[in-house]
Amino acid sequence: MAAPGQGFMTELKSAVTPRAALLVLGVLLLQLGFITSYVGALHHPTPQNLSIAVVAPEQVAPKFTGALNAIDGKPVKAVTAPDAETATQQIKDQKVYAALVVDPKGTQDTLLVGGARGPSAAKAAETVTTALDAKQGRTVVVHDVVPLAKGDTNGLTSFYLVIGWCVGGYLVASILGISAGSKPANLHRLLIRLGALAVYSVVAGLGGTIIAGPVLDALPGSILALTAIGALVVFTVGAFTMALQCLFGIIGIGVAVLIFVVLGNPSAGGVYPDPMMPPFWRAIGSIIPNGAGAAVTKSIAYFDSTNIGKPLLVLFVWALVGIAVAVLAVLRTPRSGGRELTADPA
Repeated sequence: MAAPGQGFMTELKSAVTPRAALLVLGVLLLQLGFITSYVGALHHPTPQNLSIAVVAPEQVAPKFTGALNAIDGKPVKAVTAPDAETATQQIKDQKVYAALVVDPKGTQDTLLVGGARGPSAAKAAETVTTALDAKQGRTVVVHDVVPLAKGDTNGLTSFYLVIGWCVGGYLVASILGISAGSKPANLHRLLIRLGALAVYSVVAGLGGTIIAGPVLDALPGSILALTAIGALVVFTVGAFTMALQCLFGIIGIGVAVLIFVVLGNPSAGGVYPDPMMPPFWRAIGSIIPNGAGAAVTKSIAYFDSTNIGKPLLVLFVWALVGIAVAVLAVLRTPRSGGRELTADPA
């Protein structure tokens, strides 16, 4: 008869296998990473190189740009613009976040902002320029040249819409992997999964667009264009998650969560735009599908689809890499007689 201690240890080893323990440890690390990433990115928004154009007579423009660029911590990157019309267009083209138009005949200047680019960035530009003008006995009045829609008060609709698309992408890929095996048995079955993902992506893109637009009136913009970008985001995230599952089995789902949730969400520029985030999250935000999708969605909604070349390229590259990796992983696997494969045997 086994001693009580030995019996308990036997039961413990049987109930908690080394593989299960490693998976639990992985979940703990993801959880702590989630907290670190979100709190680290969002707890202390401080402007860094916030682009502001200065419109002023030639003899005083250097004074204003120099004063803005000389602020401790480099919160602002000031440039000049020839006139208010040009500065307004630069804001609409997403080349600058704001523009300070100096009135040479009076003491009240005008700050042009694009509120749809990010309310926090507009507020930061107002704070900096107001403090600068106050030192010179001047005042600032703010004019929003790209205001948010009435149903998008805080400018978060495009961000949450893209996050929803991302969630759908990695969840549907995960479900396909869990229900039918992490790795398709052959190339034909992989293509079927990718085809199913493509159909799902279009439906999800259209559904999200209709909810955010016509149903809730929370986001303006072309339904067709927003549906297309939604489908691309869902497919990109789903295809890359499939690739991770082909490589790592069920652990690939955890890697997808690390990329798209832990790193991708807080760096996507939803709550705070790039200049308001710490350097690490600012650096990765534009090269992860979450941030790229949010940038294109916001541009379609508010900025006439300007400046979308790079984020679209990011999305296409992630999608193509996901497809390529999944195809190579399947082709390198010996035929299994038609059975789906899993990299995680019990």
